[in-house]
Amino acid sequence: MHKFEIIERRDMLKLSLLSIPVGIFSAYGAIGLRYILAIAKNVFFYHRLSLKDVNIIGNHLGTWVILTPAIGGLLVALVINLFAKEAKGHGVPEVIEAVLFKEGNIKPKVGLVKAIASGICIGSGGSAGREGPLIQIGATMGSTLGRIFKFKPYMKRILVGCGAAAALAAAFNTPIGGALFVFETFLFEFKTRSFVPLIISTVSATFISRFYFGNYPAFPIPEYTFKHPVEFGFYLLLGLIAGILSVFFINFFYWIGDLFKKLKISDYIKPAIGGLIVGAIGYFYPQVLGNGYDIVEKALVGKLFFGLMAILVFLKIFALSITLGSGGSGGTLAPTLYIGSMLGGSFGYIIHSLFPDFTASPGAYALVGMAAMLSGVNRATLTAIVILFEMTLNYQIILPLMFACVIADGVSWFLSPDTIDTKEFSKKGLHLRVDMEVLPFDFKIVRDVMTKEENVIKVYSNETVGEIWKKFSKNRHHAFPILNRKGHLIGIVTIDEARELMEQGKATYQIKDVMPSKLIVTYPNESLIRVLNKMLLHNVDQLPVVDRKNHRKLVGLLTRSDILRVLKEIE
Repeated sequence: MHKFEIIERRDMLKLSLLSIPVGIFSAYGAIGLRYILAIAKNVFFYHRLSLKDVNIIGNHLGTWVILTPAIGGLLVALVINLFAKEAKGHGVPEVIEAVLFKEGNIKPKVGLVKAIASGICIGSGGSAGREGPLIQIGATMGSTLGRIFKFKPYMKRILVGCGAAAALAAAFNTPIGGALFVFETFLFEFKTRSFVPLIISTVSATFISRFYFGNYPAFPIPEYTFKHPVEFGFYLLLGLIAGILSVFFINFFYWIGDLFKKLKISDYIKPAIGGLIVGAIGYFYPQVLGNGYDIVEKALVGKLFFGLMAILVFLKIFALSITLGSGGSGGTLAPTLYIGSMLGGSFGYIIHSLFPDFTASPGAYALVGMAAMLSGVNRATLTAIVILFEMTLNYQIILPLMFACVIADGVSWFLSPDTIDTKEFSKKGLHLRVDMEVLPFDFKIVRDVMTKEENVIKVYSNETVGEIWKKFSKNRHHAFPILNRKGHLIGIVTIDEARELMEQGKATYQIKDVMPSKLIVTYPNESLIRVLNKMLLHNVDQLPVVDRKNHRKLVGLLTRSDILRVLKEIE
């Protein structure tokens, strides 16, 4: 077993052990946000201190409902601008940035500020969800523990993923869906070293969540039976509409955000303006206020009328965009499910009215619409399929669910390269790949890309440093294998080593007397990913390729440039 494999396995063991407290802390973070949200709703709409969750729509405040989100917006602006501006927005892009560009580092205060700001924003009627904040809170937990234990950057990134997955699993009671969401949206790897810790983390978090709130699906729905094969045509159409609506949603969301950025007014005032607009909408349509879980449940059981659901599709997109675009704090995941349920419910209402004998109830289409919108907006199709199954525990609808999801994903991908989480980076010129794929590094071997022995420029042990330096200047190579008089490999000399020897005045020395003693080699049938890890571990850019049975027999030379050229195959 290679040294880097031993190190990687030790790292995975450390990650697996630490993923347990990450999962537990993230679960309590999710529980804490739940209570903060309940307190905020009671204070803003019922003017009392209570931990009991309440329904905003059921409270009759009259015209005061217009001002309530604006007051909340003022408080959110104060909290965010004074303590952590990273807590603004929907959270997932900030986590992606930490994973890809900041070595998994997130300031510890971000999680706390995010919890308070999101609780105030959503609790005062802001049209946003709590899952985005939960992801950021959990990610902060993982990052903080990674820094405390001085983990390597890649290990901190995995712990960030563990925290995010655990928080989402605790919120929705979806341990598998939570892990898949992280893999598909920002960790972008599906390996044992990350899969094992993530699952341990989500299991730990879900256990804590079920201990406090029981093992119940997030959205209870009535029994569903797939009635007729012709329904697949209707689900295909629903997937097409969801894919188109997803692209509109993403572009409109960022257009509103850009609009608020251009306003030449204080960042302390913008969330209040956004809150005032949302409050005005909420006066006429209170269903858009808050995260809207209760409205989704009504759509799933068929208790909403067609006209209202059709209107709420666009009002929710508008209200969410205003809430977060103006500087509020919350998530887009629950609103995406909300929009999908309204889209699917209104679509299902029409289809069931026209073809009642061989179509399911509008609630079934509402459920499929939720998953299809999640696929189109986040491009997280596996997550959408699994998380909706876990949230409802209904397997009967899995085939139309899968069908609509892949259609929505394909349409969204065809119309736009961006998801709601990556478009922010595209605006900065950073185009992120969101598709997991097997790279050529994983299945190509050294023999495929190495320079063969007959084409390798070699030096011999009795040649002087000066003679070798002349060879470097003439051939523009960065390393030469060193052979003895019998043609056996005994070492390798790089251009940097030769330059240093020349500067030390050792031009007349034979290379055998001053060559480095450590020789790292590779083999013709070794995978490129293994070799790349070996190069990184030993900090070398080229390796002699030798016969596996005879390490003295040179068969070629492999450089890091040879490996990187393989990337052209995936363009």
